[in-house]
Amino acid sequence: MQDPMLFPPAAPPPPSTYRVPILILILLLLVGAMVLPYGAEQLSYAMKRGELRAKSETAAAELVRLGENAELVKLSDTSRAFRLVAQRVEASVVHINTESVRVVQKEVQDEWGFRGPRTRGQQRMRGQGSGVIVDAANGYVLTNFHVIQDASSVNVKLADGRKSDDVKLVGYDVLTDLAVLKIGLERLTAIDWGDSNELEVGDWVLAIGNPYGLDRTVTFGIVSAKDRRGVGSATPYQEFLQTDAAVNPGNSGGPLVDIHGRLIGINTAIIGESFQGISFAIPSNAAHEVYNKLIEGGKVARGWLGVGLDNLSADQVKQLGVDVPVAILVTRIVPDSPAAQGGLRKGDIILRWNDKPVTDAMELTLEVARTKIGTKIAVVVLRDDAEVKLTITIGQRPDDVGIRR
Repeated sequence: MQDPMLFPPAAPPPPSTYRVPILILILLLLVGAMVLPYGAEQLSYAMKRGELRAKSETAAAELVRLGENAELVKLSDTSRAFRLVAQRVEASVVHINTESVRVVQKEVQDEWGFRGPRTRGQQRMRGQGSGVIVDAANGYVLTNFHVIQDASSVNVKLADGRKSDDVKLVGYDVLTDLAVLKIGLERLTAIDWGDSNELEVGDWVLAIGNPYGLDRTVTFGIVSAKDRRGVGSATPYQEFLQTDAAVNPGNSGGPLVDIHGRLIGINTAIIGESFQGISFAIPSNAAHEVYNKLIEGGKVARGWLGVGLDNLSADQVKQLGVDVPVAILVTRIVPDSPAAQGGLRKGDIILRWNDKPVTDAMELTLEVARTKIGTKIAVVVLRDDAEVKLTITIGQRPDDVGIRR
């Protein structure tokens, strides 16, 4: 037995000896409390992103195999194809939220009912729409211009749950109602472009978007018609695909895809306040052309005359006594425009354009828009019962000319 006098108990360490480890432990716990939720959130995003990417890649390979083997014959195969298309595209569809400030005016009314001067105030307006990722490396999202028009702030939500407030407007085109956004996120999944010219009436199509805030809603239908013009407030620069896929407020800017999951349109318009069996989408070929110009220069340069045009009926042309089936009446001339500088006048009747008979006022407007700026065009008009030959140089359409939605 040890003698306690020979082996006295060790003295406890001073309190300062414990203080440093305890402080470090507390610090680690605090850091962990702040970092762990963020890390868990990022892990959740990564897991969802990986799941979406795996589904997308698997579905893409399966759709290719179905197409090669021509298996889309049975109804069960079609249903399976729809499911694969939804999986293929889901990760590329985004939800766009906007906020804008509107100035409002109110009349002041006293207790006797007398109305006083108006007061001005501000009202915050929230909106939403859809978009589709078309370039994963650069974070480019294609949507409708009217979705983000006049917005003071824009944020984008992805299918994996991530949100981006770092949203930049790359460019927009009012006349085709398209806009390109750039979002500050990485590891994105882009959709594949399709060829809208290959579509035929009766082909299956699917619309994906966020109607009424319901994320990534999928509807299907067929191509009902092509080359639709004059829809609602559409401009002459818009030719739509018409479908019966259900599209509602919030779908605007979202993708219309074919049975292979390729982008063949941007859902843009409906008739009425809600879906009535008729929807319209900007064809992918037109959207792709505008998209390329927007990422190159932020805007679309178009040829311009500066005129108002209207079609003359066959009877009206016959009364003119000229040997042409159709003609176009000039109803307005913009001062100092290319048309004015080229000698065109209000009341002139255009018979030939660039050595070709004219066919339709809207067609001529589109042809002018597609003509290279600076090109000299030979024009034949009927003026005071005599044919007059003019040479008009195509100008560039000013940015402030057009229709704002």
